[in-house]
This record gives sequence, C-alpha cells and structure tokens, in this order.
Amino acid sequence: MTSVFTRRAIGALAMAATAALLAGGPAAAQDTIKFGVITDKTGSARFYAEPVAEGVILGAKVINEKGGVLGKKIELLIEDDQNIPDISASKARKLTDAGVLFIFTNTASPATLAQQTVTVETKTPHVTPANSADFLTTRLNNPYFWQMGPTASQQAATLLSFTKSRNYKRVALMSDNSELAQANAGSFRDTFKKAGLEIVADEVIQRGATTAVPQMQKVRAAKPDAIFQAAILGPEMVLFFKAYHELGMKMPIHGSYNLSIPGYLAIAKDLMEGVTFIDAYDPDKPEVKAFIEVYKKEFGKVPFSLPAYGYDSIHLAVDAIKRAGSFDREKIRAAMQATKGWVGVIGARGSSISFVDKRAGFDPQGAVVRVIEGNNHGKVVHSGAK
Repeated sequence: MTSVFTRRAIGALAMAATAALLAGGPAAAQDTIKFGVITDKTGSARFYAEPVAEGVILGAKVINEKGGVLGKKIELLIEDDQNIPDISASKARKLTDAGVLFIFTNTASPATLAQQTVTVETKTPHVTPANSADFLTTRLNNPYFWQMGPTASQQAATLLSFTKSRNYKRVALMSDNSELAQANAGSFRDTFKKAGLEIVADEVIQRGATTAVPQMQKVRAAKPDAIFQAAILGPEMVLFFKAYHELGMKMPIHGSYNLSIPGYLAIAKDLMEGVTFIDAYDPDKPEVKAFIEVYKKEFGKVPFSLPAYGYDSIHLAVDAIKRAGSFDREKIRAAMQATKGWVGVIGARGSSISFVDKRAGFDPQGAVVRVIEGNNHGKVVHSGAK
C-alpha cells in the first residue's frame, strides 16, 4: 500500500532535526534529552504509523526552535518495528537501554502492548498518540503508559449518538481478521449490545481475500438498518466497498476513525461517497487552524488528523516534564498522571485530555463524525457521545 506521505519527507525532516541538534558538536549533544519513537516503516501499519511519527518529529522541531524543554533540546531516536510485536518489544528494549526519557509508539495496538512489557519493567514513560484498542490500559497494570486517542468503545458510542435519531434496531458489523480489527469489532459489538441493538450480520473479510461479495451477500440478506465498518486493512476494506456497490446496496455505512486516513480515499476512490466516519479533528477548531499553518509551512500542504496526534503527544510529554520541573522519570510519571484539561489539536471544540484516575485520557465527548464528500473528508456533522 502506498504511504499517505512520502518517506522522503519524513526522512528529510528527521535529518534536519538531527543536523540542528548536532550542529554544536559534543557539547551540544550533552544538552539534549532523548525521546524514542517506535513506528512502522515497512509493515502493515505504515500507512497510519508514519504520519503519526511525522507529527512527533515536527513537534520536536517546533519545540526545539522555541528553546527545548528545561534548557535542553530534544533528540529523537526512531526505530522501525515492522508492526511485529516481538520486534516491537526488542525495539523498546533498545530505546530504554539508550536512556530515552519517553517512548512514543505509533504502530498497531498489539505491538504497543508488547512494548509495555518493557516499559513497565524499566519504568519508562510511554504514550501512544493514536492507538484505539480498549485493552491497552487494562491488560497490563502499567502506570507508565498513557493512551491519547479515542478508544474503539468511544468511537462506537459517538456513532450511536450520531445515529440515535435514525432509530436503528438491526445493524451489521464488518471487519477483517487482523488482531486490531477484531479488537475494534469486539468493542463495537459490546457497545451495540448494551444499547439494545440486534447485530443481524457479523462478517469478517480474511486478509488476502480477492472478493468480499459472499460476506456482503449475507449482509444484504439480513436487511440491516445500517452497516458499521470496523476493518483496518486497506485492500480488504476496498473489497468491502466494491462489493457494496456491485450488489446495489443502499443502507448507510458508518466507519471507525480508520476511514480518516486519506490513503483510503486513494485506494477506494469514489467508492465512499456519503459514508460517515469517526475523527478527532475539527478543521474549524482554533488549535487545528494553528497546527495547519505550522504544517503547511513545513510541508507545503494541508495536513489531516494523524500527524496531529503525534504533534499533540510530544507537546503533552513536554508539558508534563515542565510541570514536573525535572527529568526524573517518577516525577514525570506523576505529572503525566495528574494531567487535567489539557487542550491540544486533537478533539472536538471544548474537549480536553485528562489522565486523573485513568490512563486513557481522551475526552468521551471529544470525537466528531465527518462525512465523505467528493472523495474528500468533509464537514463535521456531529460531535460527542451524548
């Protein structure tokens, strides 16, 4: 799958940041703090991992240009885990051995969970800007880990809030067989059942399939009021949309925030008109407008949500360090956990991130629903889960 931005762009930005840090020689290098970034440059998650990493790198550059944090500049150590959990854990170990103060993880939730086995042991502050799996803060009791983006259950609740007036009774759920898609589908399933909805079709497209017609025929026969899309894999998602049109289906489609990735618009060109999807990015929000200007100055193009997740994550980490007034990991952990009402780029207008009494900090009312119009991510049509 083609990445949503060129590796050359992120590589140039990373090299520029490194050059700026090293320009002063060994003395300058001593005046840095190390942050680790685990991304996927070659595997199945690269189309969303790389944009998040881009946002982290851009954020580091902006912060360094403003003087850094507590008198020190940020040095980024970037590792490629190929979205493979075992490799991801080894990369986390490499970064903690290198003395990083924070780890930002951008690949799929299973890989992020594997990294936590290292960060909980080494007591290394660890944040995922955009991972959505609800299990990330529940399977391991890791007080050094925080999740910033909307969880799958929050996404499902927001979609149900948006569709409440349509009075759905019977719905279909579509996913693929990747571990992350199955985790998302599970969260959607639980949310729908709690809301009293009947799931009349629950279909899975296998990785590597060449058609989704058999699954969509079952969905069509079940006559749901709407289809909820929890799939992750790009080619398989295209098969879903193609089969939907080939079979002449008309019921509305509501997607998870994976549909906020522009790469889907390219590979499923003109197949998603009118589809609504979850996002955490409102182009009319003042903080988003400011981010757009910074991004356009750097890249000469308008950004979308994923780089903003990365941009927010490093700014929140720096905010915690400043509140801690120290580079001591325990003080930073306490400051991160005390985060309350932090406003960044991501989230609906009026929403904020808080970690008090929890480690999944996205505002329950912070997700928005947008509509695909003219093969573009269109206007916000709803916000919040109420």
